Amino acid sequence: MKIHGHANGLKTTLLFGIMWAIIILIWYATGARYNTLGIYVVIAVVMTFGSYWFSDKLSLASIQAQAVTEEQAPQLYRIVRELSSKAGKPMPRIYIAPTMSPNAFATGRNEHHAAVCCTQGIMELLDERELRGVLGHELMHVYNHDILTSSIASAMSMVITYLGYSLRYFGGSLSERERDDRNSGALGAIGALLAMILAPVGASLVQMAISRTREFDADEDGSILSEDPMALASALHKIESGVQSMPLRKTNATQNISAVMISSPFRMEDVNKLFSTHPPTQQRIQRLQELAQQLGQSAQVSDVSTDFDEEPYMQ
Repeated sequence: MKIHGHANGLKTTLLFGIMWAIIILIWYATGARYNTLGIYVVIAVVMTFGSYWFSDKLSLASIQAQAVTEEQAPQLYRIVRELSSKAGKPMPRIYIAPTMSPNAFATGRNEHHAAVCCTQGIMELLDERELRGVLGHELMHVYNHDILTSSIASAMSMVITYLGYSLRYFGGSLSERERDDRNSGALGAIGALLAMILAPVGASLVQMAISRTREFDADEDGSILSEDPMALASALHKIESGVQSMPLRKTNATQNISAVMISSPFRMEDVNKLFSTHPPTQQRIQRLQELAQQLGQSAQVSDVSTDFDEEPYMQ
């Protein structure tokens, strides 16, 4: 199978260009004499390398996932083996997380060091066709090298955030002697305050944009791999409803891993839509319906609704 590019390189370059522009602007505001940029870049590079190199171990440990054998999970092995073989890629390791909240994610620094994890909840919620759609999506995250992209985005977001915070201590780039009068000093203080507040927000928004576009791409690529867009659409609908009934408890660990899951593991009312790492499920389903029509398939599936008004599957 030929991996569809979606101009990912161009999208990533554009988004990273915006982040670097923000970094340079804040660095100028803090004043190069404080060497803040170099310090934070070094910190971010070290942390990024660690989180990227050990991404599979960190992600799997955060949700207490356990490796399973083919005897323990024959269905998972059968589907993953088929899809990875179809893509001409190595088969990743397979894990199951002992939580009833329905979700799945892929992790690993590359296709040779990758793992796919499903929660116990999603195994009980989805039928084999829907699970196949989910696993196609997750495998494409690995094959599209999304882990590297997200790691770099997180690091750059960290640099921007730290530079914004540094204004609290260093103020603007002008010293008191260089300020003409009190008014310019007041304006500088206001600018520093705004930068301190807006820098982390801007960093988060750009990082969320990167994450959201990757979800759309993995939806499309995974559906082409599985040749069944409506299977993923049906799965996303069920997962959305299931999470409302059985969400993951918010902790530092679950919040860190939530961005790589196929759907937000928290209730909709607990997630700030502006900073959500996932596009709205309704929008994802609509795109999958359009893809199904393009492939000459029926986009009408009785159990797929964009209203999310059905009863939750767990009590």
